[in-house]
Amino acid sequence: MNSPFILVVEDDKPIRKLITTTLETQGYRYHAAETGEAAILEAVSRQPDIMILDLGLPDMDGVDIIKKVREWSNLPIIVVSARSEDRDKIEALDAGADDYLTKPFSVEELLARLRVSLRRARYDSDKLLKEASQFINGNLKIDYAAGCVWLDEEEVHLTPSEYKLLCLLAKNVGKVLTHNHILHEIWGNHPYDVSALRVFMATLRKKIEKPSSQAKYIQTHIGIGYRMLQVNDEG
Repeated sequence: MNSPFILVVEDDKPIRKLITTTLETQGYRYHAAETGEAAILEAVSRQPDIMILDLGLPDMDGVDIIKKVREWSNLPIIVVSARSEDRDKIEALDAGADDYLTKPFSVEELLARLRVSLRRARYDSDKLLKEASQFINGNLKIDYAAGCVWLDEEEVHLTPSEYKLLCLLAKNVGKVLTHNHILHEIWGNHPYDVSALRVFMATLRKKIEKPSSQAKYIQTHIGIGYRMLQVNDEG
């Protein structure tokens, strides 16, 4: 079985070398591009499994590349950028990026983010093949057809908003969802704000993350949003 193929889009030579050397030592196949135009061309022609993307490219902004790729592909995109402001992360994630890593970064964290994205891509692929009506993650189970949730084989009673939140996170397992994205998907034009979302999320977590259990299903990204973790496939 071929190893995953990674498209690295980075114009800074030392950083590009660091990333590609790391990928090579871990047995990943890769191709490097230095411009946005080359990145789009390679994404179309080579069909990579994941794109690692710098935002500050010489010919176009990385956010524009994300938007262009999202017009035709669900290719997982991990942003690696020196832009550390929350608004930059939110802009990239709202445009369709799956994850955001700020420079300087450790190679261990980069590899961990890669593994998460690969697991999510496999999960999405398996889900499409099986046309599953259930979501199972550790001891958490959602029956979409019945509209029910179980934890440790006991039914969990959720409000309609809590159930919608849980399903949205589950259908994007491993992906960071911004506050704005969640608010729009769950409530549309209803005038809920981020503070209200935090309240809904807190009540949901109390119901699915028991103090007696080590399993944590929802990860908070302060100032940005939330991500559902895959607790049954660690590492």
